[in-house]
Amino acid sequence: MADTALQGRLTVEQLQQVIEEGHVDTVIAAFPDMYGRLVGKRITGRFFVDHVLTHGLHACDYLLACDMEMDPVPGYTFTSWETGYGDVHLVPDWRTLRIASWLEKTALVLCDVYDERTGEPVVVAPRTILRQQVERARELGYVAMGASELEMYIFRETYEEAAAKDYNDLTPLGWYIEDYHILQGTREEFVVGAIRRHLERSGIPVEFSKGEWGPGQREINLHFADFLEMADRHTIYKHAAKEIAWQQGCAITFMAKWDTRYAGSSMHLHASLWDLEGNPLFPGEEPLGPVMVSPLFRWFLGGWMAHIHELFAFYAPYPTSYKRYTSGSFAPTTIAWGYDNRTAAFRVVGRGTSLRIECRAPGADANPYLAFAVTLAAGLDGVLNRIEPPPMMSGDLYHRPDLPQVPTSLQEAVAALEASEWARSVLGEAVVEHYIHFFRTEQRKFDEVVTSWERRRYFERV
Repeated sequence: MADTALQGRLTVEQLQQVIEEGHVDTVIAAFPDMYGRLVGKRITGRFFVDHVLTHGLHACDYLLACDMEMDPVPGYTFTSWETGYGDVHLVPDWRTLRIASWLEKTALVLCDVYDERTGEPVVVAPRTILRQQVERARELGYVAMGASELEMYIFRETYEEAAAKDYNDLTPLGWYIEDYHILQGTREEFVVGAIRRHLERSGIPVEFSKGEWGPGQREINLHFADFLEMADRHTIYKHAAKEIAWQQGCAITFMAKWDTRYAGSSMHLHASLWDLEGNPLFPGEEPLGPVMVSPLFRWFLGGWMAHIHELFAFYAPYPTSYKRYTSGSFAPTTIAWGYDNRTAAFRVVGRGTSLRIECRAPGADANPYLAFAVTLAAGLDGVLNRIEPPPMMSGDLYHRPDLPQVPTSLQEAVAALEASEWARSVLGEAVVEHYIHFFRTEQRKFDEVVTSWERRRYFERV
């Protein structure tokens, strides 16, 4: 493992020093793809200092136009066989430079993606999409602050063993619902504790971990930050957790719904607006339910709620994602808001300076850059157009057919996105068309497969 004395964020000068001293010999330069995975290169420390520091690096542009199996997908305007699948230019964002403490003598830096010919940011890259919305907010005098509560399931099998079993009959690390359980948490601490400690040593502050509402299901909460920093932390956490679990002889899944019998895994998204001097802008003097809020709070909530249906594919990007939204599962089925109400899609929490909005719609499989980007786009539209939220709801909202419902399938969510002129205007035509094609590709791949469930049901009896 890495030298435990070498921890946290690095400046460029510090990186040069630890490479020269032999404490780091590898630098991972990576960017998030459409799935939110880190893709990139491992670079020797010497070459990184001699070349990448000043020139960046290159990667094939098909990384933003392929599917999960790395198959180039026809139909993207961004790149194709017809254009020859050229390179993009990766430029490290030095604010993300850090020690990857779970890897031996390794540093990590995230990159932004630029067009090799024009030098302009690649508009369909997830980090670019979020940057655009963050910059819009800053131009209006706002900083979006947020956090994501990311849930996962841990298994006794390794990834290799799970694949050999065709992902059937897997053994979760726990065997009963362990929500908040300390005893079961101790049994899982050899994995979860290792993740917490390595995140802290890698410059990602952790608040706590806890058991969740499924056997072997855990949640680790990171300290809140501005939206771009939070998306970076989320992505590194997700990546590191898988590698640390593998090192411990286990496997982790962030599927939104890995098994019909068990609760899904979420990415509860918390959001608030602050001014450029670091003051929260959601607290105010107007009563809204049991809290005192500012007009900005109302309008941000109103815009987010008004646009969530047409943006839902960015929160639930795969056909399987929609199997999470079931009654009594702590995943929302209605588009409504309440104060500290876990049956609502929008749960208002905190008071005073801690006042914030929690959206319970995103699944753990969502790309955080896209989820945070569309959240900010919707909230800012609410602010700019003074969109009021609907009345606060209370009680069990699972049995309220009179309320707007969340989409029940990826097809429904994509149709809503495709019909949204507002989404095209605020995200850009190229971005919306690119991700419509991405979502439809996932649906097509899903529809083409005959599943084991179908064979069990129909093999003999049809």
